[in-house]
Amino acid sequence: MQKELNSSIGSENIPQQRQYKVIVIGETCIDKYVYGRCTRLSPEAPVPVMEYIRTETAEGMASNVRANLLSFDVNVYLMTNELKPVKTRFVDERSNQQLMRMDENDEVADYGWELPTNDYYPTGTVHHEPIGKPFDAMIISDYDKGFLSTEKIFEMVESFNGPVFIDSKKTKLPKKGCFIKINELEDSKLKGIYRNKIVTKGSAGAEYKGKIYPGEKVPCFDVAGAGDTFLCALVYFYLEYGKIEKALPYANKAASIAVQNTGTYVLTGDDIDDIRS
Repeated sequence: MQKELNSSIGSENIPQQRQYKVIVIGETCIDKYVYGRCTRLSPEAPVPVMEYIRTETAEGMASNVRANLLSFDVNVYLMTNELKPVKTRFVDERSNQQLMRMDENDEVADYGWELPTNDYYPTGTVHHEPIGKPFDAMIISDYDKGFLSTEKIFEMVESFNGPVFIDSKKTKLPKKGCFIKINELEDSKLKGIYRNKIVTKGSAGAEYKGKIYPGEKVPCFDVAGAGDTFLCALVYFYLEYGKIEKALPYANKAASIAVQNTGTYVLTGDDIDDIRS
């Protein structure tokens, strides 16, 4: 029987203030940023010539979700692909303008494991120690690269006993038993009516059940990974307060911090203090 999940899991607005345990399932990639200086066009073709300065590398997608949850002192268990796609972005350092993105190993192997229980991890996961107490929440971070099928996502939502948050590029998702975090472009492609969705709108904030929760007007340098940052804060403060409505302003604040930085940004302790203030 599919569970119903309301926007509130409790009547109290007082934060629980304890360490949470969250399972993240989804694709991981390597984000590579090649920075250079562009001062002229190539004589061979109308393209900029970039003088190399440096390369920065970080783990993105589901691993970025994990990294930001760790910043909130969440106990995170990540189930992800072994062969990681590589996204290489060529960026002009002075303007932070992305000139080109090159993707390698863009498709990943299908997720074939069972969900972990309180006693064990399925064979093939990166974890081998006992899980212990149940998870407080599940995050499905799906970039639709072959790791998670639509059927597997429905199965996970059906079987998980607790709040589920989905960030997916698929056009068909569960309508009950979960919250769906998508951006405006993804929302335009989503088929059907979903009352459980949170639609991010950039600097305008986010929309939930017809209400706009305004964002902060800040200088935007890079939006890469900002949706992941928003999601992590949303999940954390939902667990703290028990209400999506209470969590959304914190999620907007977290995203506004992320876009003011370059590359795949991970929140710091000072950022967390700023978000809470």
